[in-house]
Amino acid sequence: MEEAPRGLPAWSRSLLQEVGRHGSSVVALSGGVDSALVAWAAREALPDRSVAVTITSPALARGERDRARAVAEFLGLPHREVPVDPLKDPRYAANPRDRCYFCRAQEGDALGEIARSLGYAVVMDGVHRDDLGEDRPGLRALAERGVVHPLLEVGAGKQEIRALARAVGLPNHDAPSNSCLASRVAHGEPISVGILERVERAESFLADLGFRQVRVRTRSGEARVEVEPSQVSRLRSPDTSQKVRRHLQSLGFTSVELDPYGYRPSGARIPSGKLLPVVQEP
Repeated sequence: MEEAPRGLPAWSRSLLQEVGRHGSSVVALSGGVDSALVAWAAREALPDRSVAVTITSPALARGERDRARAVAEFLGLPHREVPVDPLKDPRYAANPRDRCYFCRAQEGDALGEIARSLGYAVVMDGVHRDDLGEDRPGLRALAERGVVHPLLEVGAGKQEIRALARAVGLPNHDAPSNSCLASRVAHGEPISVGILERVERAESFLADLGFRQVRVRTRSGEARVEVEPSQVSRLRSPDTSQKVRRHLQSLGFTSVELDPYGYRPSGARIPSGKLLPVVQEP
């Protein structure tokens, strides 16, 4: 392949070459745009030697699963859903800081088994340049299992990935960034199916209210709501804040707070200042 496909950025050529050189692949397809773009590249470079696999677990939100299905259908790529339950591992369920290691280890083992059964060369995922720079025990588990990261190999970051995904028409090109539901639970607090379901239902309610980027983080039964910084004032308006408080408490949260700084990735630094109850006026 000498040139990038017509109308696509030049780096797409490098991505297709990187994917194609492996000869065959199992693509770990979540609902996110990163793995969706790898699935597109696999469809283009290895059209008859690729399969997409979505690992389903109690920590995968139904909306993410549905997006993965939509991507596979859009691409016409063979797609499997494989259930994995990391909660059966007490090391994961205890929710230590390296929790992701135990989850990714199970997922990597399941994906590797599928690759071996098909005689496919590698497992690929959507890890990219912007995923580096902090402690990621899950990446260590994947590296130990030989999972390859095509986007990282070509130096792509989130901005370039979204642009290319939009150019090729992926249905989730503008989907908000997401992570597993377990990431909402404070480290050291045991994870259960009940907690994960409560968080998912809370975030679905906020999404139905029109909030695009949402996190409902929880500690000791309390909920902390994060939305896009530009939407914080709307969330704290009297009518909306009351709706949110009542609904989340009906789900079983003992109290509801609004983070006044809005959404930020898990682990990002929190500016000094007290979290404000969601019912307070700004």
